[in-house]
Amino acid sequence: MKVLVIVPAYNEEEAIARVIDDLRSHVPDFDILVVSDGSRDRTASIARKKGVSVVELPTNLGIGGAVQTGLKYAYRYGYDVAVQFDGDGQHVASEITKLLDPLKEGRADAVIGSRFLPGQKSSFQSTIGRRIGIWFFEILNSLLIRQRITDNTSGFRAYNKEVIDFMVYNYPTDYPEPEAVILLGRNRFRIVEVPTEMRERVGGKSSIFGWRSAYYMIKVTLAIVMTALRYRLR
Repeated sequence: MKVLVIVPAYNEEEAIARVIDDLRSHVPDFDILVVSDGSRDRTASIARKKGVSVVELPTNLGIGGAVQTGLKYAYRYGYDVAVQFDGDGQHVASEITKLLDPLKEGRADAVIGSRFLPGQKSSFQSTIGRRIGIWFFEILNSLLIRQRITDNTSGFRAYNKEVIDFMVYNYPTDYPEPEAVILLGRNRFRIVEVPTEMRERVGGKSSIFGWRSAYYMIKVTLAIVMTALRYRLR
């Protein structure tokens, strides 16, 4: 398979070199695309010095816009599989093969790396508030697409060519990870989760904390419900 690893990155100069080295060590045959999402630091220049492809967005579009940019690149250059891999050092490159196996075996169109399935080991521990939110979205999405997804907010995913072609034009940009689950489920794509490891982030900090967590949950819930109410797109 021709595989593209999409690395969305916003001000990740502390982590991006290590992320690229990790990918090259474990998936040396895969192409890497760093999408610098309006970064104001040296993220793009460090990635270029590492010899990977880089797209620099002129302004910060958010994770949805960055990933969709990567999917458009994958679509344009005919990749069979696109892997979403965060630029903050939390994902583990050696785990990518776990995501690809269900695609190779024809059991899935989209595969999500979950932190919460049995068999998962991780040095990363979510806060209680974040875990409550993840549990809430697990129940909500189960009701909407009639499938249990344990880690709706995971940014560690793999898509086959059919999903790439679909998401190029329909990828959600507001709260893309949980919305994408609904969008794929409603359009009858096969979603599979696999247990994967996750590390603490190398640098920077999450933008979702404190009172923002409750605000985030309310907005994501509204976005998910609106996505579920849309007509099927295929």
